[in-house]
Amino acid sequence: MTHGVVAAPHHLASEAGAEVLRAGGSAVDAAVAADAVLCVVYPHMTSVGGDLFALVWPAGADRPVGLAGAGRSGSLATIDEVRSRGHRAMPERGPLTVTVPGTVEAWGRLVERYGRLGLAPLTARAAALARDGWQVTPGLAAQLSADAAWLLDDPESARLLPPVKAGMTLRNPELAATLEEIGRDGFNGFYRGPTGLRIAAALERRDGLLTAADLARHRSVWVEPIPVRYRDLVVFQLPPPTQGLLAAGLMVRLERTPKSGLELARGLVRAHDALYPLRDQLISDPDFVEVPVQPFLDPAPRRAGPVDQRPHGDTVYLCAADDDGNAISLVQSVAYTFGSGVIAEGTGVLLQNRGAYFRLDPAHVNRLEPHKRTMHTLIAAMAAREGHLWAVFGSMGGVSQPQFHVQLLANLADRGLDPQAAVAEPRMRVAPGGGVLQVEADHPAAREILRSDLATEALPPRSSQLGHAQALVVDAPGRWRGGADPRSDGSVEVA
Repeated sequence: MTHGVVAAPHHLASEAGAEVLRAGGSAVDAAVAADAVLCVVYPHMTSVGGDLFALVWPAGADRPVGLAGAGRSGSLATIDEVRSRGHRAMPERGPLTVTVPGTVEAWGRLVERYGRLGLAPLTARAAALARDGWQVTPGLAAQLSADAAWLLDDPESARLLPPVKAGMTLRNPELAATLEEIGRDGFNGFYRGPTGLRIAAALERRDGLLTAADLARHRSVWVEPIPVRYRDLVVFQLPPPTQGLLAAGLMVRLERTPKSGLELARGLVRAHDALYPLRDQLISDPDFVEVPVQPFLDPAPRRAGPVDQRPHGDTVYLCAADDDGNAISLVQSVAYTFGSGVIAEGTGVLLQNRGAYFRLDPAHVNRLEPHKRTMHTLIAAMAAREGHLWAVFGSMGGVSQPQFHVQLLANLADRGLDPQAAVAEPRMRVAPGGGVLQVEADHPAAREILRSDLATEALPPRSSQLGHAQALVVDAPGRWRGGADPRSDGSVEVA
């Protein structure tokens, strides 16, 4: 008898999710437990101080529901305030980029609606790893070394995220205590109790823009996913403030494009040049501006415009399903690698720098304003056939996530690949900043693409620059196939 399945980018996370399924937890319980572990062992990519978005397919439903766990800018966050600090553009790191962490409250909302066990058993494994230590992976070691110069500027980051070699052990006992508190008391203390006060105090000491009142007012939002037809499927993406509309638009434009070879490369470049400028011109917080849908879904050519594609962006994506028919597609991030670089004293919590995506241009749709959610790169996807869940998929990868989504979908739906083969298949992307098409050297069409008239760059096989993807295909209730990306340290665990 099986209880469910989890696919995550670190094997310890997948194992934690499987343990929860065996204990009687739901797919949502398993995903939260897996995500909590990732917040410990993958600090370069995520943190309890980051944001979370999810799609949940409840058992017996004919469509998913979405949760937007995005934090807002602080009450002090104005263009004039940031400019008064000597900045002509939003800084990329530091206290001015910190927005309210959305993850912990999102965990609570997911579990109270779709969980079975409560938060305590879901944070226990993560807390134990933070307290007792975890082994540093080669990827984490490389990032600790690459980012040491600026991480060492903050005393708490220097203490808890020192440059160490792969195989060595890191510990974060303060984070362990925070996770235990979340499990014991729920998310209230994180936002309105001792932990929230420590976070606010840490930012006040650093002259940040976020206050204790900003943390206390935070709430996640249940949202309606965007459905898009793709052949005989309906694919669901997250609505604004995410770039889910961009992913939907790519699917519409590439549906009739050959899914391999040079023609796919050309189609990806054309679609990128048409849609990414639209994202930058139109997508922001829907509480502040109405975001039109139709321009993204219109397959007509559009004149290319400037694209703001930050080269940074580290994220985790995971998915899970249980034997009752519940499934979840979850994406979570600290924004750039190691986020803001600020760890709040006494909490072990690394705070995100999602505010770096705001603009200091008063005329821009994504301009900085108090209590606003910035345009968000995080997206997760699900696909249905005849009203039944068929596939759950997604990838980390910052601004490039929509490009990976459409290639994953093509691998699963058009080429009929098994989920493991679909996530491992060589990929390509138009690189952040635009203009250059990057392709993994072992891609079947790499030689043809690299010799074409396109501006191209070859990447090593299984390059982490092309995301860490996971996927599940539902063959029947209680019967799944899963894939975990070999570009990560992940696994698929069946409980």
